[in-house]
Amino acid sequence: MEFGYSARVEELRAELLDFMDRHVYPAEAVYREQVEASGERHHSPPIMEELKAEARRRRLWNLFLPDPRWGAGLTNLEYAPLAEITGRSSFLAPEALNCQAPDTGNMEILAQFGTPEQQERWLRPLLDGEIRSCFSMTEPEVASSDATNIRSRIVRDGDEYVVNGHKWWTSGIADPRCKVIIFMGKTDPDAESHRQQTMVLVPVDTPGVRVVRSLSVLGYDEGHGHCEVYYEDVRVPVSNLLGAEGGGFAIAQARLGPGRIHHCMRAIGMAERAFDLMRERVRTRVAFGRPLADQGVIQDWIAESRIEIEQARLLVLKAAWLMDTAGARGARVEISAIKVAAPRVACNVIDRAIQAHGAGGMSGDFPLAQMYAWARALRLADGPDEVHKMALARRELAG
Repeated sequence: MEFGYSARVEELRAELLDFMDRHVYPAEAVYREQVEASGERHHSPPIMEELKAEARRRRLWNLFLPDPRWGAGLTNLEYAPLAEITGRSSFLAPEALNCQAPDTGNMEILAQFGTPEQQERWLRPLLDGEIRSCFSMTEPEVASSDATNIRSRIVRDGDEYVVNGHKWWTSGIADPRCKVIIFMGKTDPDAESHRQQTMVLVPVDTPGVRVVRSLSVLGYDEGHGHCEVYYEDVRVPVSNLLGAEGGGFAIAQARLGPGRIHHCMRAIGMAERAFDLMRERVRTRVAFGRPLADQGVIQDWIAESRIEIEQARLLVLKAAWLMDTAGARGARVEISAIKVAAPRVACNVIDRAIQAHGAGGMSGDFPLAQMYAWARALRLADGPDEVHKMALARRELAG
C-alpha cells in the first residue's frame, strides 16, 4: 500500500487549502448571519453561491466522482485527503465543492444505474450544482438499520408506479432547490428478503408528497432539513424506475459504500480542526498560575488525540486503497471498521476540545458544539455502530 500524494493531489491540496483559508473560514460567520437575516433557515444564502463559483473557477468541483465522464476522475485514495480538508468546515466546504451528501451518493447511483434520460434530467443539473436531491429510505415505524424491514410500497398501475409510505431523516428535502427524491420501497413483499425493494425517482413537487416537519440534530436544525415525509398515492411514470425492480437493496449498498467512507474522511478533518482549536486554547489560557498546556491532564488529551487521529486516518486510507483495488465489496470489512472508528475519534477529540474551552466550548462562539452534534450523528447515519461491528464480528468468526 502506497499512501503518498500524487502530483495532482498535491496541486489540488494546495489549491483547496488556499480556498479554505481565503474564502471558506471567513464565510462561516457570514453564512450564519445571512441565514438569520433571511428568516429562512433551509434556504441557501448568497455567500454559498459565491463559494461555489469560486470553487468552480479553481476546478475544485465534483472531486468525489472517480468516473472521469462525470467527475474529477480521482481515485478514492486521491480524494481522501481532499475530503478530509473539507471536513474542517463540514457545513460549508463540501457543498461549495458540490461534494455534499446526500447529493454525492445520489449522483453516484444515477451515474451507475440511471438511464440516459434520467441522467440528462437529474444527474446533469446535480453535477452542475443547479439543483439538490434527497434520499428517502429510513422509516420511523421500523428499525431501518435493517433495510429489509421497510414497509413503504411501490405498486405498479399500468404505466405508473403508485408510491405510499412514511419516511423520516430525508435529508435535504426542505431546501427549495431540492427537485428529486430517490425513494426506496417494496414492490414484491413475497420475494426473497433482499429482492423485495425497489427505487424510483420522485419529483419533489409530485402530488401526494407531504413534508411534515424538519428534525433537529441534537438541537441543531441547519443545512437543508432532515425531514419527516408522507407519500400518499404518489404517482410517477414507470420510466422513473431506477435500475431494476427488486434491485433497490443492491443499489442502496452500492450507494452506501462510498458514502460511508466520504463521511469518515470528513470526520478526520473535523477532528483535526478541533485538535487545532484545542492546542491554541491550552497554549493561551492560564489557570492556577500556568498555561493549561503545562497541565499533565491536558498533555494527555493532546497525545491521545494525535494518536487516535493518526490511527483513524491510516484506516481511512487503507479502506480507500482497497476500494480502488478490490472494489467496495472487497473493502466492506474496512469500510465497516472505519465507519465505527472515525466518528468515535471525532467525538473523542471534539469532546476534549470542548472541555479545554470550558463553558465557551458549548456556545456558538466556537464551532465545537455544532461539530460534536454532527460527529455524534455519524454514529447512526449510514448504519449504526452496532450493525457495522456485527458485520465485522461475523467476518472474523467465519475466518
